[in-house]
Amino acid sequence: MTTSFAGIVPAMMTPMTEQEEIDEQGIRDLAETLISKGVHGLFTLGTNGEFFSLTDEEKVEVTRIVIDQAAGRVPVFAGTGGYTTRSVIELNRKMADIGVDGVSIITPYFNGATQAELITHYERISAATELPILLYTIPAKAGVTLDVASVAHLSKISNIRAIKDSGGDFDRLVQLIRLRREDFAVFTGTDSMILWTLMAGGDGAVAATTNAVPDVVMAIWHAFQKGDFETARDAQERLRPLRNAFSLGTMPSVLKTAAGLLGMPAGPARSPVQPLPPEKLATLREALKGYDRVER
Repeated sequence: MTTSFAGIVPAMMTPMTEQEEIDEQGIRDLAETLISKGVHGLFTLGTNGEFFSLTDEEKVEVTRIVIDQAAGRVPVFAGTGGYTTRSVIELNRKMADIGVDGVSIITPYFNGATQAELITHYERISAATELPILLYTIPAKAGVTLDVASVAHLSKISNIRAIKDSGGDFDRLVQLIRLRREDFAVFTGTDSMILWTLMAGGDGAVAATTNAVPDVVMAIWHAFQKGDFETARDAQERLRPLRNAFSLGTMPSVLKTAAGLLGMPAGPARSPVQPLPPEKLATLREALKGYDRVER
């Protein structure tokens, strides 16, 4: 398969059983539903996929299930980022062995890193794999980001093919979009900015809300492609209640709860994340009322 770097790529949740074990059938059902909605790829083990709570063996298994279910219909990307360069290289090898189409690599987190260290990290990782690489920045969670100049440097490496920027800074995103080339794509990871990214010339979105309301997210893409900006803007605005509700709980408890209420396989988040308390669950149910006619 030719790996495509454009469109709407859901950052998949990792469905789990009530015992917080990997739910294979739930993963398959979620992947199948998303493919049926017309997504352009599937992305496992992102932040909302709880990569931080899974073992490497579980990460490989989750991705293997998605690859098997996708059966070549859409490309599958896996999050393989970690703090150490060597751990990322090793996980990339395992993902290559099961046939993943590309890997997404978050900036090292917790301990911070200089721009020079980040550049060396990605240079060594890219040299150790033939897989296409998508850079992933989410400074609010990782505590560090790649400067635009660092992205510009790394974008010249042949198998670094894209960046997912989840910082929510539109001015920075526009600067990144200026780095776009045929072999380097720019995605937003901030779902409230999908339409504005497309209008600014970006390539698409790695969008977690697609797990819960795929029709709404895909409506943004399809309307934009048709030049129907009013419909696209209306669809973008329809995401606002769900996005605003994310503050009700610890990631990804709200997304998983919302997806479950809207009929998508999800299950609980892995501990220590806990279910929403009754009053916040009631608030979430109220926020989701506007989606019933689309998703049910």
